[in-house]
Amino acid sequence: MTTLDHDAAAATGRRLRTQEEVEAHIRAICFKTGPPALIGAELEWTVHHTAAPRAPLDRETLRQALGRHAPATLAPGFSAPPRAPSAGKGRAPTANGFSPPPAASGTRHGTAPLPAGSSLTVEPGGQLEISSAPARSAAALHAAVTADLAHLTTVLDDAGLRLGEHGIDPHRPPRRILDTPRYAAMERFFDARGRHGRIMMSSTAGLQICLDAGTAAELPARWGAALALGPPLLALFANSARHAGQDTGLASARMAAWWGMDPRLTHPPVGPPGDPAAGWVRYALSAPLICVRRDHGRWDPPPGATLADWVAGALPGPPTTDDVEYHLSTLFPPVRPRGYLEVRYLDAQPGGEWFAPVAVLTALLADRPTTEAALELALPVAGRWHTAYSIGLADPALRRAASALAELACARLGPGLPPSVRTHVIETVDRRLSAAAVAAKETS
Repeated sequence: MTTLDHDAAAATGRRLRTQEEVEAHIRAICFKTGPPALIGAELEWTVHHTAAPRAPLDRETLRQALGRHAPATLAPGFSAPPRAPSAGKGRAPTANGFSPPPAASGTRHGTAPLPAGSSLTVEPGGQLEISSAPARSAAALHAAVTADLAHLTTVLDDAGLRLGEHGIDPHRPPRRILDTPRYAAMERFFDARGRHGRIMMSSTAGLQICLDAGTAAELPARWGAALALGPPLLALFANSARHAGQDTGLASARMAAWWGMDPRLTHPPVGPPGDPAAGWVRYALSAPLICVRRDHGRWDPPPGATLADWVAGALPGPPTTDDVEYHLSTLFPPVRPRGYLEVRYLDAQPGGEWFAPVAVLTALLADRPTTEAALELALPVAGRWHTAYSIGLADPALRRAASALAELACARLGPGLPPSVRTHVIETVDRRLSAAAVAAKETS
C-alpha cells in the first residue's frame, strides 16, 4: 500500500470518540465555502417496458439492457463490501465541494461512464439515475446531460425499455429489485414505521440540483433561499399525481412519500439562520441510524439508536469518520449539505423538461442580490410543504409566489444559453402557470 493509500485509510478509519469531534467533522465536510462556480444535476427516472409499462422490471433485464453501462449493483450475486463508499442518493463531497467527474469513480467499478461524463447508477426499485459531472455554467450542464440522456434513451430503446416521465411510478406498486445489505436494512427500518419508506425507495424519481454553498458571507442566504424556495418550486414543477394505477389526489405523491417518513430523516433541519451548520449538526446527531455496516450478517442498527447514542456507547466502539459520513448519506432532507447544496425536493420531469427547474433555481441563486430577492418572495410560503405536495399551484399563495419567482428567474436566465433553450424554459414555466390559473378560475 502506498503512503497516500495509508493516509487515506487512516483518515477514513479515524475514531471519533466525543460528540465535539463528531460535530467538528460534520461541519468540516458538509459546509465548504468559496465563490460559487459549479453546478451539477442528478436525474432519476422509473424504467418501464415500452410495450407494457405496467409489467414488473427485473434486475437481469435491466443489466442486459444497459450492457457496459450497467452498475455493479445489477451484477448477479452482488454484495457491497462493508467499507465501500456511500451508496444511494448523492455523491460524497471532496475538499473542493463537488465530487470528481463521475467517470473516475464509474470506471473503478468496471462501469463505463456515459459519453459526456455522467455516471449511471440504479436505485432500489430499478430507477436509473444520471449524475452529471460538475459544470461551470447552466449551458454546459444542459449540453452534457442532454447528450448523456439521448445516449441512455437509445440504449434502453434498443432493449424495449423506456424512461418514465413522472416523479412516482404511475403504473406499479413498489418492488425492490436490488439486494444489498444497505437497502435490505433500510427497507426493514422503514417498514416498521409505515408504508411511505418502501414507496420512497422503490417507486419515486426525483430531480436533484447541486450548487456550491458560496462564500461564508453568502452561505446563510443561499441555504435559507434554497429551503424557502422549496414549497413554491415543488408546487410549480409537481409531476406525480398517479401511483400504482390510482389517482392519489395529490400534486406530488413523490414528496408526500418522503414527507410521510420519519421527520428526523426527511424534514428540513432547524437551526440558527446565521449558522446553517449548527442546525445540520444537531439534525445529524439526533437522526436515527438506518443501517450500520458489518463484515457479516444484517446491517440493522440497535432499535431506536441515533448517531449521538453511538458516540455515547450504544454500539461496540466509537464511530469512524467513514461511519459518520455513511450515516449522513442516509439522511434525506429537502436540501442536504454535502460540501455543496444538494436540492432534493423536485419531481422528475418528462423528457427535456428537466432543464426548466434547473435553470430557474440556478438563476434565482446566481448572485447575492437575486438570492436575497428570491428569499424575500419565498418567505411568506416557506413552510407550506404539505400544501405544496397536496394541491400544488391550486393554493393561491403558492401560485403567486411561484409566478413572482418565475418572473425573476426568467429575467436572469444564465448567460450562454442557446436562444432555443431559453425559449423552452420560459415556455415550460409559462405553460404550468397558465394551466394553474385556468384551473383556479374553473373552480372559483
